[in-house]
Amino acid sequence: MSDPEPHNVPDAPSGDDPPTSLDALRGEIDQFDTELVRLLNERARVVQRIGNLKRDTGSPIYAPHREAEVLSRVLAKSRGPLPDRTIEAVYKELMSGSFALEQPMRIGYLGPPGSFSHLAAVRQFGSSVEYDDLSLIEHVFDAVRRGHVDHGLAPIENSAFGGITETLDALRDAGTEVTVYAEVQIAVHHALLSPCEAPSIDTIYSKPEVFAQCRRWLTAQYPGAELVSTASSSRAAQSVAQRYASDGVRGEAAIASTLAGQIYSVPVLFEKIEDNPNNITRFFVISKQSAQASGDDKTSIMFTTADKPGALVEVLSVFERAGVNLTHIEKRPSGRTNWTYTFFIDAAGHRDQPGLRSAVDEASRHCRELVVLGSYPRSRRIM
Repeated sequence: MSDPEPHNVPDAPSGDDPPTSLDALRGEIDQFDTELVRLLNERARVVQRIGNLKRDTGSPIYAPHREAEVLSRVLAKSRGPLPDRTIEAVYKELMSGSFALEQPMRIGYLGPPGSFSHLAAVRQFGSSVEYDDLSLIEHVFDAVRRGHVDHGLAPIENSAFGGITETLDALRDAGTEVTVYAEVQIAVHHALLSPCEAPSIDTIYSKPEVFAQCRRWLTAQYPGAELVSTASSSRAAQSVAQRYASDGVRGEAAIASTLAGQIYSVPVLFEKIEDNPNNITRFFVISKQSAQASGDDKTSIMFTTADKPGALVEVLSVFERAGVNLTHIEKRPSGRTNWTYTFFIDAAGHRDQPGLRSAVDEASRHCRELVVLGSYPRSRRIM
């Protein structure tokens, strides 16, 4: 089928076109906008038909492999001048609207609103789905397991501080009841938020991990300030706002995301105060469904080795001999017997690929327990 003819779309001006008036250029923009809206709604009508088919067949509304395919295709077609991250953001929001048209979708995340988990959820799923903020990571897993939310987001690893123990423990305890369905990477930028003037700040609230990530900046800018630990950075922003509004408390600030500042109406005094500008947190999207292969996948596995000398070496050697690249390894106490451990690894490839499948089968012979937590498209972009 050939592409449809354009509907009154102005030709894009070349770099050699003579200057024209501002009103004329805005007129061109208006024509483009009219055509874009028409095409977006035509696309949406096809989405509704797809939603009907998915409901009839029981297919998942959110399919990570399809998302990866669409994003790769549209980014390959783009010739600029819009940057890739802008194109991706537009399509992420377009997909969010598509989810809502196909079937309402609910996403659970570690709250309260304004947390980095909330930020990751919104960047991944957009503004057209519903969100549940939950108080603990284990509650996110429980909500997915019970079907109270369709998917959940949980932080699994920070580039500066390693694995997130609460998520590793939740994966260990959930076993096969949930799967890792996708992964999301976001750049973590901290901001100092306060309704007070910067020189008056003498007390700062946030998570201990956040203080550690901003240690050098805090030492230089607020060496005498009292640092008070809170359960979450967004809770810190919420508390500062409430105390200022109700009791008129002065001299307090929070370190949190700019999203938290927007939600709780706390002004940003300083942005990007983290010591490492390349600080990235990786999140797992967890689900009760399994993701199809995308052609560029990872597989997360947890295992407890058999009680014999060299068992861990044997397990890792199986993947080496199979030519499977292990991109990540963590360990946590098994929670069952003292001094026994559950190991978590990420392997390049999808569990249905013959090489990885046979490696998993062979490795399981050296383990008391081995569980494939899920295969999912590799995240190649940082949001």
